[in-house]
Amino acid sequence: MYEAYTALVGNVVTHPVRRSLPNGQQLVTFRMASTARRLDRGSGDWVDNGTVYVTVNCWRRLVEGVGASLSVGDPILVYGQLRSSEYRTREGHSRQDLELRASALGPDLGRCTASVLRRGSHGKPSGPVFSDTAVAPSAHEVGRPSPESADSLVAALDADASGRG
Repeated sequence: MYEAYTALVGNVVTHPVRRSLPNGQQLVTFRMASTARRLDRGSGDWVDNGTVYVTVNCWRRLVEGVGASLSVGDPILVYGQLRSSEYRTREGHSRQDLELRASALGPDLGRCTASVLRRGSHGKPSGPVFSDTAVAPSAHEVGRPSPESADSLVAALDADASGRG
């Protein structure tokens, strides 16, 4: 079977719903919309050029992160396997639905900002991750620093930054 992997940019349009399946697996599912835009050369304005709605299914490691991070309206990027499913409604109408089985998902940092909280080895948040180049204050600087220590700290940071540039 051919597998179609794709990346989509869009917005979350339904609340993510978490379900437990009979086999014990967890699933988070939600709908997203991806709207194509084009430049109307006549007016010089950007105009919408059709919207694709996709059901996004998140399994395994994505369940916790997606459930704790996403809500309606969030701008996202999703990568995964694209599938089409066909079904009949109760009224007998044929319908098709696009489904994306996500392998990676995150915020669209071109349209929002986000803080990253990495998970520890047991899947639980491990707290913020600090750069190894960060300057930790000494015990006497934990309170309000004196002007001399603040000036020396700024000078040290400037020297460090100029040495890397």
